[in-house]
Amino acid sequence: MTKTIQPELTLVGAGIGDPDLITLKGIKALRRADVVLYDALVSEELLEYAAPTAKKVYVGKRVGQHSFKQEDINKLIVSHAITGGHVVRLKGGDPFVFGRGHEEMLYAQKHGLRVNLVPGISSSVAAPALQGIPVTRRGDSQSFWVITGTTKEGEVSEDIALAAQSSATVIILMGTKKIHQIMNSFKKAGKENTPVAIIQNASTPQEKIGLGTVQNIEQVMHEKQLGSPAVIVVGEVVKHHAQYPATLTEVVVNAMA
Repeated sequence: MTKTIQPELTLVGAGIGDPDLITLKGIKALRRADVVLYDALVSEELLEYAAPTAKKVYVGKRVGQHSFKQEDINKLIVSHAITGGHVVRLKGGDPFVFGRGHEEMLYAQKHGLRVNLVPGISSSVAAPALQGIPVTRRGDSQSFWVITGTTKEGEVSEDIALAAQSSATVIILMGTKKIHQIMNSFKKAGKENTPVAIIQNASTPQEKIGLGTVQNIEQVMHEKQLGSPAVIVVGEVVKHHAQYPATLTEVVVNAMA
């Protein structure tokens, strides 16, 4: 008997790094997938939850190493759903936090697919939390901004300069390539001594962190050889990292040597 294909898309947030951080609902979606389209920052261990018969297609994108354009991914979602049935689009973090999930959802709906969404844990809050840094804390920060470090035009977001004028915690994703320009925005706002953390590969065995201030974080980043994928946290809450005072003293001493 021929199987009736019902084109369907489920956008699943895989969480950050550690495969255990995916939700149970995400795992259930993977188990009934006919096709899985997965990103570069997704742990391949998660593919084991899909049926052996499910087709797994890598559509990852990296800075300077884009294997697929977004338009191509949109078309792949629809074509695989029409020919295969249930497509799970497995995305790092949360699909709606700089993940272009909404674009993919609208494209799929436009082409007649049923669409479901499974939110994921975003690195914007999870990366600081796993390092003992709260994004909000009484007496330090009443709110937080989450900003992309680089816009689609390749420029630094204008929102960073606005955020630098507030007392909020500022969390910047995809910003390591623009660290100089980003820190300049905070310097112009008189925030040279504001604590900063850069967290790379959060929740994985390769996790690294650099701690400093707006004034010296570029030096810290260079010394610790930090790069993407990383989360930049700017704000007084960074003081609550267990190693912050000692690390800052070490950086200052090295700078004076």
